[in-house]
Amino acid sequence: MSVVVGTAGHIDHGKTTLLRALTGIDADRLPEERRRGMTIDVGYAHLELPDGAIVDFVDVPGHDRLVANMLVGAGEIDAALLVIAADDGPRAQTIEHLELLDGLAVTDGLVVVTKTDAVDEERITAIVAEAHRLIAGTSLGGPAVLCASATTGDGLAALVDGLASLSSRVLARGIPSGPTRLAVDRVFRVKGRGTVVTGTLRGAPLEAGASLVVVPGGATVRVRELQVRGQTVERAGPGRLAINVAGDDGAGLTRGFVLTTDPAAIIASDRWLVALRPARGAAVPADRTRAQVHLGTARAGAVVGRAGRDGVELEDGEASAIIRLEVPLAAAAGDRFVLRRPSPSRTLAGGRVLDASPPRGISRRRTTPERLTALAEATPGGDGWTSARLDLHGALGDALAPDVVERLEASATELAMARGELSVAELRTLTARVLRRLVTVGPGAQAGLASQAIDGLVGDGRLQRDRDRIRLAGAAAAGLAPAVQAAMDRLEAALATPAPPPLSVAARASGCPPAGVRELERTNRIVRLEDDLAWAADTYRGLAASALALARSAPLTPAGLRDATGTSRKYVMAILEDLDRRAILRRTDAGHVPGPRAPLAAEASARR
Repeated sequence: MSVVVGTAGHIDHGKTTLLRALTGIDADRLPEERRRGMTIDVGYAHLELPDGAIVDFVDVPGHDRLVANMLVGAGEIDAALLVIAADDGPRAQTIEHLELLDGLAVTDGLVVVTKTDAVDEERITAIVAEAHRLIAGTSLGGPAVLCASATTGDGLAALVDGLASLSSRVLARGIPSGPTRLAVDRVFRVKGRGTVVTGTLRGAPLEAGASLVVVPGGATVRVRELQVRGQTVERAGPGRLAINVAGDDGAGLTRGFVLTTDPAAIIASDRWLVALRPARGAAVPADRTRAQVHLGTARAGAVVGRAGRDGVELEDGEASAIIRLEVPLAAAAGDRFVLRRPSPSRTLAGGRVLDASPPRGISRRRTTPERLTALAEATPGGDGWTSARLDLHGALGDALAPDVVERLEASATELAMARGELSVAELRTLTARVLRRLVTVGPGAQAGLASQAIDGLVGDGRLQRDRDRIRLAGAAAAGLAPAVQAAMDRLEAALATPAPPPLSVAARASGCPPAGVRELERTNRIVRLEDDLAWAADTYRGLAASALALARSAPLTPAGLRDATGTSRKYVMAILEDLDRRAILRRTDAGHVPGPRAPLAAEASARR
């Protein structure tokens, strides 16, 4: 992992010259840049520190008309190097670049007062004091202010030491979590090799031969070759990277696209739920404000929506909003962006994406200050964020928010009570109709979610099912002979063990006929998971409660449940599959964890 440091500062304050003196690399790569003596587009250089750590520099233009290019470089950095010329002092783009870094929440960096050979000590002291004043109260906090001359070399050794300390601080924070992603900042073609893209790699390392999804668009490209600082590598960690991509799908790549291994986490969207923090001295952008959004290496025109339920005051001076983009951009929860007014140019706010695909349709009614605050305070991608987002949407995939489940189950129970008995298909249709009035779900998901709610009621013993008929839980059907009822009692007792015998064997041993088995199942005295596998209901509820308790303390594996129950894999796999299906547990790579319906299951268990 290398540390990516972006330069910032006014035009002609010596950013590129300073990098050349530090690294020996001229970051001005374009002929026009060298001819005019100014940076026009983003440039790159690197420095190996005495301890072997690498700093990758992203050199940005300082001209006021090139702020968009500056943000391409600043959008994917770990820290900043703010440059102020001693002879000129802080100027317009010094302040604007500082506002942009603050909007992107860049929290670490250095300030370098350059051209110290051109002024006296009194002037240097005054500029250093002015630099401290400017930085105070920004996201950069209180970084060191160093002095250097690229012409004489004075102060460069101290600057290298400062960069070493900066690198150590950034590396100590560790590799940011999340999927592998690279925001493309440059695309070019090499004769005989095809398309090459460059950018800053984030998340998990990337290996040659891997497949990457292009967002927006969804095309897939293969990594033919990786290069880090001009050297071919088989595996690259976070930092500056060049990728030679194979396949015709790479032909349409351009700056602003994102390559990722996880298109489910990074999606193309033209509508974001965000938290905005206004620039210093400004107010939160008003509803219908038109602006430019800069995220990563991409930008797009946008309109801010803060009317009604969308505009909520959050903690720490932030406010929620809906951003509607002119074109879809690749985004993920937690991504930082800047909102600017292009003419007259002004930074309006910094922001972070709370949800790249916020609620639509009837689910928007669930947007409340409490739910927005919970989402804003959660760590993106974590369990708390997943729960808060489900609570905001009400339904995501095959999961329902607990309050939606509760209302669905109450409606299904009331229907069964009013009708006395109805078919499972009819109850599913009526329950799906209730679901459509509560949340926005796709037509294909409605029946499955309704069935999930009904299965939960049957599993909890509040409804009883007899083949294709369903009714409220009640007494055994009349007409069974006393001998059959006694056999049913014997069968129930035989199944009251963590490792019950096959149902067919137990039924023969107890003398229980098929009608008795059906009645035990209908009245929820036994729980039948497979044709020949069943438990006494109280025993099964105990096993399910144990599994949920174990999953609350740590991800639960089949081996863990097997050891806890003293059974075998045959039994625990059936139990875990049933609890997963009913959303009481949720399967992850590490094991089973509590699912969306876990709180309701715990409440039902406590009531018994």
